[in-house]
Amino acid sequence: MSGEVARKRRKGISIGLDRFAGLYLLGLFIVVFGIWKPDQFLTSGTLHSVASAQAITGMLAIAIIIPLAAGAYDLSVGATINLSSILAIWLQTAQGVSMGLAIAIAIAAATLIGVVNAFVVVRLGVNSFIATLGMGSIVAAVQTIIVGPSQPVSPVNQTWHDITTTTIFGFQAVVFYLLILGLVVWWFLARTPAGRYVYATGSNSEAAHLAGVAVGRWTFVSLVLSSLIAGVAGVLYGSLYGPSLTYGSSLLLPAFAAAFLGSTLVVGGRFNVWGTLLAIYALATGVKGLQLVTGAQWLAQMFNGVALITAVALTVWNHKRTVATRQEESEIEDVARADDRVDRQGSEVT
Repeated sequence: MSGEVARKRRKGISIGLDRFAGLYLLGLFIVVFGIWKPDQFLTSGTLHSVASAQAITGMLAIAIIIPLAAGAYDLSVGATINLSSILAIWLQTAQGVSMGLAIAIAIAAATLIGVVNAFVVVRLGVNSFIATLGMGSIVAAVQTIIVGPSQPVSPVNQTWHDITTTTIFGFQAVVFYLLILGLVVWWFLARTPAGRYVYATGSNSEAAHLAGVAVGRWTFVSLVLSSLIAGVAGVLYGSLYGPSLTYGSSLLLPAFAAAFLGSTLVVGGRFNVWGTLLAIYALATGVKGLQLVTGAQWLAQMFNGVALITAVALTVWNHKRTVATRQEESEIEDVARADDRVDRQGSEVT
């Protein structure tokens, strides 16, 4: 009985504090900065700007969680999103390629990067952290070879900018692209057999292999999908902000911070879409509030660094707690079974 009570108590704490901690944090930021700077913070302009500013980072974080769910890292997504953006713009302005074809080529190039990553990791057996870190450097070099050291000019085609800046209910279209992408990836990971295989691969690849899961195949697929999504995000970044030769690397840290912090939210102990997006916007709201109060621009880097360290620490702590809980429950069940055997033996003697 005591074991059952303890399990219920732990479950209650988990539901109240772990799964929705990000939501509580977001609410705290809104209350604190709403009282502190109501005329600047509690405005539709702040809401719309935060939503749009974090949309591309959110897409990159979603790209990252797919290989993370499969137990792999993709550190090349920063360079991939950069190449995709620059390539889509350069093809239009320097090569005279139509907008649609330029977008298709940019996304195809990003997907090819994922295929190469997957081949190196799955077929050659190189650790994903090392393989994708090296690939990021190679992609950056390829970008310089293609477009040179000079930043290309932004396309004058208004349709190119309208892709992301068209407003819907006051929000730029890029915010709705993020929501659509989130729904698709959530459905893939949480509602399809393929998603279950991806999670099984990341949870325990050896056990998954023994259970008949094609571990290599799903690691391969996860890395390709990561680069594909990064390619799409790169094109949207170029449409929203214009060309930049180096912005991709600046998105890598906040995306990973959100992915790890998100793994402690909503679906605790598992990389998931909604926890990741909640982490993105909770952190962004805190940064925005502090910037309005202090005016310091370094806060975003500080916040994201602290968030990443904290998120990884929480992930490790949750894993240890889960293992300890399972061990305790197993011991309680063993004791209960032993008591049952004693009771049965007593009955037989009687």
